[in-house]
Amino acid sequence: MSGLYLTPQHEQLRQAVRTFAECEVAPRVAEMEQSGAVERDLVSLMARQGWIGATIHPEYGGMGVGHVAKTLIIEEIAQVSPAMGAAVQASQLGMAKILHFGSDQQKKKWLPQIAAGTVLPTIAVTEPDSGSHVLGMQATAQRRGNDYVLNGRKCYIGNSHVGNLHGIVVRTSKKAGPRGLSAFLVESGRPGLSVGEHIPSMGLRGFSFGELILENCRVPAENLLGAPGVGLDLAYSSSVLYGRPNLTAVALGIHQALVDETIAYAQKRVLYGRPLSELPTVREKLGLLTSRLTTARSIAYEAVRLLDQGKPCDKLLINAKLVNVELVRDSARTAMDVHGAAGLMTSRPIERLFRDAEHTYAPAGTGDIQILRLGQETLGTEHDQWSQRFPSPLPATGAAA
Repeated sequence: MSGLYLTPQHEQLRQAVRTFAECEVAPRVAEMEQSGAVERDLVSLMARQGWIGATIHPEYGGMGVGHVAKTLIIEEIAQVSPAMGAAVQASQLGMAKILHFGSDQQKKKWLPQIAAGTVLPTIAVTEPDSGSHVLGMQATAQRRGNDYVLNGRKCYIGNSHVGNLHGIVVRTSKKAGPRGLSAFLVESGRPGLSVGEHIPSMGLRGFSFGELILENCRVPAENLLGAPGVGLDLAYSSSVLYGRPNLTAVALGIHQALVDETIAYAQKRVLYGRPLSELPTVREKLGLLTSRLTTARSIAYEAVRLLDQGKPCDKLLINAKLVNVELVRDSARTAMDVHGAAGLMTSRPIERLFRDAEHTYAPAGTGDIQILRLGQETLGTEHDQWSQRFPSPLPATGAAA
């Protein structure tokens, strides 16, 4: 485990999360894998630990410990269950929209409840026909007196079936171009909002990332997040500052678990009268796994360290997601090579981790999207540095909180 940029307080937090994961999460992994159902109770239990509020300032009841602490929380949970690591990161991502764009009234109302774990937020941007092309969305909101009426469909929404406060980005103007998108807070149970059927996926079993359906869903104008027309900024900033580093942390947790499982297997498995780990070809693969993991971790923590310091680091956050996802997918294949046929057995964690690793690719932008964004950053065509516009809300003693 890396000591990169971690204080003794960070290590205490890591140990607390690790103990929770081993005692509360690990015993439920097999059941989640078998049933494929949404694990509501465990998500709620994790939320009540206060971890969703890692980057919420203490004035709103949050931990106020910043993005480095948030990263290690997600990483530790994802080592045991990537699905539950994904659940924690999805609510933290959903919280970002209120933290960055919410009015004082909205922050005072919702952030304390999120920090306490009684409200689980989501963010809903992606649509079936637009994917990562945010400006291509078709969902709409039309002003009707003191309300807005929302219509459309959103898909691949993290915590769709457990969230109870959805931040939904829709089109409020067809003529305003990039300024034609706005965002609204929509509480679960509001008439006109429904959740699609949960469909079990290849990996991350226990996590829900389904569909939200809006059919003449009426919300009060006070539920508008920020000013009309800031929906694109909200989507992009949340993705850069939370979506990408959060998925990086999930990938990092999977990566550590893959390496741990492969080393243990290679040392225990006897072939030709000696442990598999003594074969030169296997040692080479173990060295490759270690190299990738070390690189991935260094990049991940360097990016969030700078984010906590309020320094411009958008490019590093984007690259951290790209590199961590690519390396964990490569390592999943290498781990399978070491295990051979044994890796295909569902009785071994390696098969589950292999599937879970694939789920880190698309969220918060595929590898192609990350490369495109890096190209734009390099050419200077991306003018907003979200890491400077919305610096980490660490209090003066945040790193030691």
